Amino acid sequence: MHTAARDSVTLGIWEFSSVPRTDKANELRQYYRVLYQTWGAQHWWPAETRFEIIVGAYLTQNTAWTNVERALVNLRAAGVLSVKGIRGIALARLERLIRPSGYFRQKAKRLKTFVAFVDKEYDGSLDSFFSQPTDKLREELLNLNGVGPETADSILLYAGNHPVFVVDAYTRRILARHDILLEKTDYEEIRQRMQSALVPLANEQKTPQDPATQLESGVRGAVHPPSAMSTAARPALVQVYNEMHGLLVGVGKHYCGKSQPQCDGCPLQRFLPGFK
Repeated sequence: MHTAARDSVTLGIWEFSSVPRTDKANELRQYYRVLYQTWGAQHWWPAETRFEIIVGAYLTQNTAWTNVERALVNLRAAGVLSVKGIRGIALARLERLIRPSGYFRQKAKRLKTFVAFVDKEYDGSLDSFFSQPTDKLREELLNLNGVGPETADSILLYAGNHPVFVVDAYTRRILARHDILLEKTDYEEIRQRMQSALVPLANEQKTPQDPATQLESGVRGAVHPPSAMSTAARPALVQVYNEMHGLLVGVGKHYCGKSQPQCDGCPLQRFLPGFK
Protein backbone atom coordinates (compact mmCIF):
# COMPACT_ATOMS: atom_id res chain seq x y z
CA MET A 1 0.00 0.00 0.00
CA HIS A 2 1.25 3.44 -0.88
CA THR A 3 1.29 5.94 1.95
CA ALA A 4 2.23 9.57 1.55
CA ALA A 5 3.27 12.06 4.19
CA ARG A 6 0.57 14.68 4.52
CA ASP A 7 1.15 18.37 4.96
CA SER A 8 -0.66 19.97 7.89
CA VAL A 9 -1.83 22.93 5.79
CA THR A 10 -5.42 22.75 4.59
CA LEU A 11 -6.67 24.63 1.52
CA GLY A 12 -10.44 24.28 1.51
CA ILE A 13 -10.90 20.52 1.17
CA TRP A 14 -7.59 20.19 -0.66
CA GLU A 15 -5.10 19.37 2.07
CA PHE A 16 -1.87 19.61 0.14
CA SER A 17 0.00 22.89 -0.17
CA SER A 18 2.61 21.69 -2.65
CA VAL A 19 0.19 21.19 -5.56
CA PRO A 20 -2.27 23.88 -6.70
CA ARG A 21 -5.95 22.97 -6.69
CA THR A 22 -6.19 23.60 -10.43
CA ASP A 23 -3.63 20.84 -10.98
CA LYS A 24 -5.76 18.50 -8.88
CA ALA A 25 -8.69 19.23 -11.19
CA ASN A 26 -6.50 18.45 -14.20
CA GLU A 27 -5.43 15.23 -12.52
CA LEU A 28 -9.05 14.16 -12.08
CA ARG A 29 -9.62 14.70 -15.79
CA GLN A 30 -6.60 12.52 -16.49
CA TYR A 31 -8.09 9.79 -14.32
CA TYR A 32 -11.15 9.80 -16.54
CA ARG A 33 -9.16 9.67 -19.78
CA VAL A 34 -6.86 6.89 -18.61
CA LEU A 35 -9.63 4.76 -17.14
CA TYR A 36 -11.91 5.16 -20.15
CA GLN A 37 -9.14 4.33 -22.61
CA THR A 38 -8.31 1.24 -20.53
CA TRP A 39 -11.78 -0.10 -19.79
CA GLY A 40 -14.20 1.64 -22.12
CA ALA A 41 -17.86 2.36 -21.44
CA GLN A 42 -19.13 0.87 -18.20
CA HIS A 43 -22.84 0.83 -19.15
CA TRP A 44 -24.22 2.25 -15.95
CA TRP A 45 -27.01 2.06 -14.86
CA PRO A 46 -28.11 -1.42 -16.04
CA ALA A 47 -31.87 -1.14 -16.50
CA GLU A 48 -34.59 -1.19 -19.11
CA THR A 49 -36.60 1.75 -17.73
CA ARG A 50 -36.16 4.86 -15.63
CA PHE A 51 -38.33 3.42 -12.91
CA GLU A 52 -36.18 0.31 -12.71
CA ILE A 53 -33.21 2.60 -11.99
CA ILE A 54 -35.15 4.36 -9.25
CA VAL A 55 -36.10 1.06 -7.63
CA GLY A 56 -32.50 -0.14 -7.94
CA ALA A 57 -31.23 3.03 -6.28
CA TYR A 58 -33.43 2.34 -3.28
CA LEU A 59 -32.70 -1.38 -3.11
CA THR A 60 -28.92 -1.09 -3.40
CA GLN A 61 -28.69 0.71 -0.07
CA ASN A 62 -26.62 -1.40 2.35
CA THR A 63 -26.40 -4.44 0.10
CA ALA A 64 -24.52 -5.91 -2.85
CA TRP A 65 -25.78 -5.40 -6.39
CA THR A 66 -26.20 -9.15 -6.88
CA ASN A 67 -28.87 -9.09 -4.17
CA VAL A 68 -30.58 -6.16 -5.87
CA GLU A 69 -30.67 -8.07 -9.15
CA ARG A 70 -32.47 -10.97 -7.47
CA ALA A 71 -35.09 -8.60 -6.10
CA LEU A 72 -35.52 -6.91 -9.48
CA VAL A 73 -36.02 -10.29 -11.13
CA ASN A 74 -38.81 -10.98 -8.64
CA LEU A 75 -40.49 -7.63 -9.31
CA ARG A 76 -40.21 -8.08 -13.05
CA ALA A 77 -41.63 -11.59 -12.94
CA ALA A 78 -44.56 -10.33 -10.87
CA GLY A 79 -45.23 -7.56 -13.39
CA VAL A 80 -44.94 -4.76 -10.84
CA LEU A 81 -41.69 -3.04 -11.86
CA SER A 82 -43.47 0.21 -12.67
CA VAL A 83 -45.10 3.16 -10.93
CA LYS A 84 -48.49 1.54 -11.43
CA GLY A 85 -47.22 -1.80 -10.19
CA ILE A 86 -45.72 -0.47 -6.95
CA ARG A 87 -48.81 1.69 -6.40
CA GLY A 88 -51.15 -1.28 -6.60
CA ILE A 89 -49.22 -4.07 -4.89
CA ALA A 90 -49.93 -4.89 -1.27
CA LEU A 91 -47.13 -3.87 1.06
CA ALA A 92 -46.69 -7.39 2.45
CA ARG A 93 -46.29 -8.86 -1.04
CA LEU A 94 -43.84 -6.14 -2.03
CA GLU A 95 -41.78 -6.98 1.02
CA ARG A 96 -41.63 -10.64 0.01
CA LEU A 97 -40.55 -9.80 -3.54
CA ILE A 98 -37.69 -7.53 -2.52
CA ARG A 99 -36.57 -9.63 0.45
CA PRO A 100 -33.24 -10.61 -1.26
CA SER A 101 -32.11 -6.97 -1.12
CA GLY A 102 -32.16 -6.86 2.68
CA TYR A 103 -33.92 -4.35 4.94
CA PHE A 104 -36.92 -5.27 2.84
CA ARG A 105 -39.57 -3.82 5.16
CA GLN A 106 -37.92 -0.40 5.20
CA LYS A 107 -37.26 -0.44 1.47
CA ALA A 108 -40.81 -1.52 0.62
CA LYS A 109 -42.23 1.41 2.60
CA ARG A 110 -39.78 3.79 0.97
CA LEU A 111 -40.74 2.67 -2.52
CA LYS A 112 -44.39 3.18 -1.63
CA THR A 113 -43.53 6.64 -0.29
CA PHE A 114 -41.77 7.59 -3.53
CA VAL A 115 -44.69 6.51 -5.69
CA ALA A 116 -47.17 8.31 -3.43
CA PHE A 117 -45.06 11.46 -3.75
CA VAL A 118 -44.96 11.27 -7.56
CA ASP A 119 -48.70 10.61 -7.62
CA LYS A 120 -49.46 13.59 -5.41
CA GLU A 121 -47.05 16.14 -6.86
CA TYR A 122 -46.72 15.02 -10.49
CA ASP A 123 -49.89 13.06 -11.20
CA GLY A 124 -47.88 9.85 -11.31
CA SER A 125 -45.78 11.03 -14.26
CA LEU A 126 -42.01 10.51 -14.27
CA ASP A 127 -41.85 12.77 -17.33
CA SER A 128 -43.26 15.65 -15.30
CA PHE A 129 -41.08 14.76 -12.33
CA PHE A 130 -37.80 14.72 -14.23
CA SER A 131 -38.66 17.87 -16.21
CA GLN A 132 -38.21 19.95 -13.07
CA PRO A 133 -35.01 21.91 -12.32
CA THR A 134 -32.25 19.80 -10.83
CA ASP A 135 -31.98 21.70 -7.54
CA LYS A 136 -35.74 21.51 -6.97
CA LEU A 137 -35.84 17.78 -7.63
CA ARG A 138 -32.82 17.12 -5.46
CA GLU A 139 -34.37 18.95 -2.53
CA GLU A 140 -37.64 17.06 -2.96
CA LEU A 141 -35.87 13.71 -3.10
CA LEU A 142 -33.79 14.47 -0.02
CA ASN A 143 -36.98 15.29 1.86
CA LEU A 144 -38.34 11.79 1.25
CA ASN A 145 -37.87 9.13 3.89
CA GLY A 146 -34.84 6.95 3.23
CA VAL A 147 -33.27 9.12 0.51
CA GLY A 148 -29.76 10.38 1.19
CA PRO A 149 -27.47 12.32 -1.17
CA GLU A 150 -26.06 9.24 -2.93
CA THR A 151 -29.51 7.76 -3.62
CA ALA A 152 -30.92 11.12 -4.74
CA ASP A 153 -28.01 11.79 -7.09
CA SER A 154 -28.15 8.26 -8.52
CA ILE A 155 -31.82 8.79 -9.39
CA LEU A 156 -31.14 12.24 -10.87
CA LEU A 157 -28.12 11.21 -12.93
CA TYR A 158 -29.02 7.75 -14.16
CA ALA A 159 -32.81 7.92 -14.40
CA GLY A 160 -33.31 11.62 -15.06
CA ASN A 161 -30.21 12.67 -17.03
CA HIS A 162 -29.57 15.53 -14.63
CA PRO A 163 -25.92 16.67 -14.42
CA VAL A 164 -24.97 15.62 -10.89
CA PHE A 165 -22.01 13.49 -9.85
CA VAL A 166 -22.65 10.52 -7.55
CA VAL A 167 -20.19 10.29 -4.66
CA ASP A 168 -19.77 6.88 -3.05
CA ALA A 169 -17.32 5.19 -0.69
CA TYR A 170 -15.08 4.16 -3.59
CA THR A 171 -14.73 7.77 -4.74
CA ARG A 172 -13.81 8.93 -1.24
CA ARG A 173 -11.25 6.18 -0.75
CA ILE A 174 -9.53 6.55 -4.11
CA LEU A 175 -9.24 10.33 -4.01
CA ALA A 176 -8.02 10.30 -0.41
CA ARG A 177 -5.28 7.78 -1.19
CA HIS A 178 -4.23 9.88 -4.17
CA ASP A 179 -4.00 12.99 -2.01
CA ILE A 180 -6.82 14.71 -3.86
CA LEU A 181 -8.97 15.28 -0.77
CA LEU A 182 -9.73 13.97 2.69
CA GLU A 183 -11.88 10.84 2.90
CA LYS A 184 -13.97 12.44 5.65
CA THR A 185 -14.80 15.48 3.46
CA ASP A 186 -18.45 16.47 3.33
CA TYR A 187 -20.45 14.83 0.50
CA GLU A 188 -21.51 18.16 -1.02
CA GLU A 189 -17.95 19.46 -1.13
CA ILE A 190 -16.76 16.34 -2.94
CA ARG A 191 -19.67 16.47 -5.38
CA GLN A 192 -19.08 20.11 -6.26
CA ARG A 193 -15.32 19.60 -6.71
CA MET A 194 -15.85 16.57 -8.93
CA GLN A 195 -18.47 18.29 -11.04
CA SER A 196 -16.34 21.39 -11.51
CA ALA A 197 -13.24 19.39 -12.43
CA LEU A 198 -15.01 17.21 -14.99
CA VAL A 199 -16.98 19.92 -16.85
CA PRO A 200 -14.25 20.55 -19.49
CA LEU A 201 -14.40 16.89 -20.57
CA ALA A 202 -17.86 17.47 -22.02
CA ASN A 203 -16.29 19.74 -24.63
CA GLU A 204 -13.74 17.19 -25.79
CA GLN A 205 -14.28 14.91 -28.76
CA LYS A 206 -16.90 12.23 -28.40
CA THR A 207 -15.83 9.36 -26.21
CA PRO A 208 -14.49 6.50 -28.33
CA GLN A 209 -16.03 3.08 -28.57
CA ASP A 210 -14.90 0.33 -26.26
CA PRO A 211 -11.24 -0.46 -26.94
CA ALA A 212 -10.67 -3.63 -28.95
CA THR A 213 -8.03 -4.83 -26.52
CA GLN A 214 -8.51 -5.54 -22.85
CA LEU A 215 -6.20 -5.90 -19.91
CA GLU A 216 -4.58 -9.31 -19.75
CA SER A 217 -6.43 -9.95 -16.49
CA GLY A 218 -9.73 -9.39 -18.25
CA VAL A 219 -10.67 -6.65 -15.79
CA ARG A 220 -12.93 -4.05 -17.35
CA GLY A 221 -13.79 -1.90 -14.39
CA ALA A 222 -17.35 -2.27 -13.13
CA VAL A 223 -18.82 -2.90 -16.55
CA HIS A 224 -22.40 -4.11 -16.99
CA PRO A 225 -23.94 -5.58 -20.14
CA PRO A 226 -25.45 -2.86 -22.36
CA SER A 227 -29.07 -2.10 -21.56
CA ALA A 228 -31.80 0.19 -22.87
CA MET A 229 -30.98 2.83 -20.28
CA SER A 230 -27.18 2.53 -20.38
CA THR A 231 -27.11 3.01 -24.16
CA ALA A 232 -29.73 5.77 -24.34
CA ALA A 233 -28.73 9.19 -25.67
CA ARG A 234 -27.84 11.71 -22.97
CA PRO A 235 -26.13 15.12 -22.73
CA ALA A 236 -22.34 15.05 -22.94
CA LEU A 237 -21.74 16.23 -19.38
CA VAL A 238 -24.23 13.71 -17.98
CA GLN A 239 -22.38 10.99 -19.86
CA VAL A 240 -19.06 12.10 -18.38
CA TYR A 241 -20.44 12.01 -14.82
CA ASN A 242 -22.04 8.66 -15.60
CA GLU A 243 -18.83 7.08 -16.85
CA MET A 244 -16.57 8.58 -14.20
CA HIS A 245 -18.68 7.15 -11.40
CA GLY A 246 -18.69 3.69 -12.97
CA LEU A 247 -14.96 3.82 -13.69
CA LEU A 248 -14.10 4.75 -10.11
CA VAL A 249 -16.29 1.91 -8.88
CA GLY A 250 -14.19 -0.38 -11.08
CA VAL A 251 -11.00 0.86 -9.46
CA GLY A 252 -12.49 0.38 -6.01
CA LYS A 253 -13.80 -3.12 -6.69
CA HIS A 254 -10.66 -4.51 -8.27
CA TYR A 255 -7.76 -2.54 -6.81
CA CYS A 256 -8.51 0.03 -4.12
CA GLY A 257 -9.95 -2.23 -1.44
CA LYS A 258 -10.94 -0.90 1.94
CA SER A 259 -8.24 -2.74 3.88
CA GLN A 260 -6.05 -4.39 1.23
CA PRO A 261 -5.39 -2.10 -1.75
CA GLN A 262 -3.68 -3.77 -4.72
CA CYS A 263 -1.92 -0.89 -6.46
CA ASP A 264 0.09 -3.04 -8.89
CA GLY A 265 -1.78 -3.22 -12.17
CA CYS A 266 -4.20 -0.42 -11.32
CA PRO A 267 -4.53 2.08 -14.20
CA LEU A 268 -4.28 4.91 -11.66
CA GLN A 269 -1.10 3.67 -9.98
CA ARG A 270 1.03 6.15 -11.90
CA PHE A 271 -0.85 9.02 -10.24
CA LEU A 272 0.00 8.00 -6.68
CA PRO A 273 2.05 10.67 -4.92
CA GLY A 274 5.71 9.67 -5.01
CA PHE A 275 5.18 6.86 -7.52
CA LYS A 276 8.18 6.26 -9.80
